[in-house]
Amino acid sequence: MINYQKKITCLTEQDTKALAEKIADIAQKGDVFALYGTLGAGKSTFARYFIQHLTSAQDIPSPTFTLVQTYETSLFDIYHYDMYRLKSPEEAYELDIEDAFYSAVSLVEWPEKISPLLPKDLWKISIEATGNNRIFVLETTSQEKKQRLERQFLNE
Repeated sequence: MINYQKKITCLTEQDTKALAEKIADIAQKGDVFALYGTLGAGKSTFARYFIQHLTSAQDIPSPTFTLVQTYETSLFDIYHYDMYRLKSPEEAYELDIEDAFYSAVSLVEWPEKISPLLPKDLWKISIEATGNNRIFVLETTSQEKKQRLERQFLNE
């Protein structure tokens, strides 16, 4: 199994926006982005910039209370999940995750709450807050995803 990892430090929120936009540009139908990080690490901020880049939506609320928000693009729908309040992974089935994982792009905050349901071929994005900086670690086990990521960051 390939385990590819890219580490990126964002010194400002503008850096986080630029990173989210770069990742959004390589998103394809069926991609699942599992966003790991502690409370306040920047998961919702990253997701907001990702979604804004691909849609005309400007107001991107956190799905903390609704659990899921959906957005349309010309190529696929985006499902933005916040699993923090789930009591068991099975509750996620009520949120249409099975369909979204295969027919849309999914951004999943607090993916550890549904880990048995996550597809094996996903994008894992771990975010660590260190003061005002954010360290993003992008991981994949897919050769195809690795190639998309390398092409996007070719000149860095």
